[in-house]
Amino acid sequence: MKPKLEQLTHRNNNRSFFSYEVSVASFEFLWHYHPEYELTYIVKGKGKRLVGDVYEKFQEGDLVLIPPLLPHTWVSEKKGKENCRAIVIQFSIDFVAQLFQFPELTSLKKLFANADRGLQFAIPKKHDLLLLLQKIVQNNELVSFTLLLQVLQQLTAKKAAPIVSVNYKPMKGNENQQRINKVFQYVQKEFAEHISLKKAASLIHLSESAFCKFFKRASGKTFSDYTNEIRIAYACQLLIESDTSISEIAYNSGFDSNTYFNRVFLRKKKLRPLEYRKMYVR
Repeated sequence: MKPKLEQLTHRNNNRSFFSYEVSVASFEFLWHYHPEYELTYIVKGKGKRLVGDVYEKFQEGDLVLIPPLLPHTWVSEKKGKENCRAIVIQFSIDFVAQLFQFPELTSLKKLFANADRGLQFAIPKKHDLLLLLQKIVQNNELVSFTLLLQVLQQLTAKKAAPIVSVNYKPMKGNENQQRINKVFQYVQKEFAEHISLKKAASLIHLSESAFCKFFKRASGKTFSDYTNEIRIAYACQLLIESDTSISEIAYNSGFDSNTYFNRVFLRKKKLRPLEYRKMYVR
């Protein structure tokens, strides 16, 4: 699957930004990037969000600002009858630069200066920002434009945390994105089974040693570390949402050894699996 490259001018020449609501049975794994900024709010649904080199949980109320060319995707499982829903707003670098020309909007400079690694905002589920975002999608061009300015202005006063690590540097170029996308999809589908370095390397026609160098350059992590992060994220979900034993969770998450699972879990989460469960399940 090729990474999705979105161009706003191809969608609507009468708009300086593009807004829409996604309503699907589940968010499918689609590792992609585009030359625009993207503001995404999760209205309904939960799962895992992969942005750059960080794989973490998301749930309703999750609001993130993705900078241009930073690969990302959301993944969820279909549960119940309700669709997963998200509001997405995309705008170009030129659009942002033009806003900086107005003295009333100079506060936006700091917001976008800090957005190079992506930003996750701490927003309560019932915050009035959701109403503003919904109105942006529903209203005409002029009203939507003024509402977007309100949203951005409000975000300048909200607490935000960078998403990707300091050392992450996305690889440029469609060919590299297609290659790393194949590997990510392989791990996403097979992490609970045996993950083979040899098979991963063969997917993009590299030797194992060349693959390891390529993967580290592309993701900022070793292949084994990335695989373990995906597995630990799934284990955390099982620890919270089920009564399954620790040893079964280790096995269901793709770890052959309970001892190794405990060691990796402690290194990643700074807690032992049982301690993690007790912290989240009261």
